[in-house]
Amino acid sequence: MTIRNWLLAARPKTLSAAVVPVMIGSALAADEPTGVVWWVFGCALVGALLIQVATNLINDALDFRKGADTSERLGPVRATQAGLLSADSVLRGAFVCLFGAALCGIPLIYRAGWPLLAIGVTSILAAYLYTGGPYPLAYRGLGEIFVLLFFGLVATGGTFYAHTLQLTRSALIAGLAAGSLSTVLLVINNLRDVGTDRKSDKRTLVVRFGESFAKGEIALFALLPFGAVVWLAVLRNQWGLLVTLFALPLAVVVIVSAFRHEGRVLNQSLARAGALQWLFGVLFVIGSLFE
Repeated sequence: MTIRNWLLAARPKTLSAAVVPVMIGSALAADEPTGVVWWVFGCALVGALLIQVATNLINDALDFRKGADTSERLGPVRATQAGLLSADSVLRGAFVCLFGAALCGIPLIYRAGWPLLAIGVTSILAAYLYTGGPYPLAYRGLGEIFVLLFFGLVATGGTFYAHTLQLTRSALIAGLAAGSLSTVLLVINNLRDVGTDRKSDKRTLVVRFGESFAKGEIALFALLPFGAVVWLAVLRNQWGLLVTLFALPLAVVVIVSAFRHEGRVLNQSLARAGALQWLFGVLFVIGSLFE
């Protein structure tokens, strides 16, 4: 049961946000002279997963302490709020994950130098500052910027740079696509929790600007990756990437579902958004194998 509780706190259903950017950055690198450096892929993937899990654990513990996670919560059970794990033990687990991520970063820094050091340090700090510190980003309406940056541009661009030792416009465009899909997950989560967030003074953009604004965000960020992949296909003359457009119907389903539903039913929309991110990532990798 203890292992099950830790898995619950780690939120495995959210891990597409860590895996897909590394997949996409590596797929782009495969078409470069260096190709995919497999030990780089392994270090980047494990490091990204550990940072994602650490972020989830910190969020689990500190949202409970701040009163954002209560018995009124509509989303999946949170380990700390449910009394399955103590806040202190969850935070210790998070710091162990961050230490592991730092170890994964050492060979990447040795290969790619100070840019990877900067990415690693800021990513580890951001994992805590998202919910913790004197100015928690998630409580100040900065969650979307955080996710778009760190689970998109930084993760994808950093992976591509670790493989190729260069950063291209293509990597940034692909990072925008990956980060947008992660942002969809965040906004649906915040839309579902808008009531309890208002009570706990968690000033997400949904709380600040309303539910119609959030639904507009979902539509924008669910569709933006498909515009980005068309741009990439034209820019790189790599038309196989257009296979990713087969995920577009699922994006429409995610948008319609989020527009029609509210409260606990949005958990279904969240599951569909996670499936969309996985499908987009897999199709991107497949498409990158063809000219």
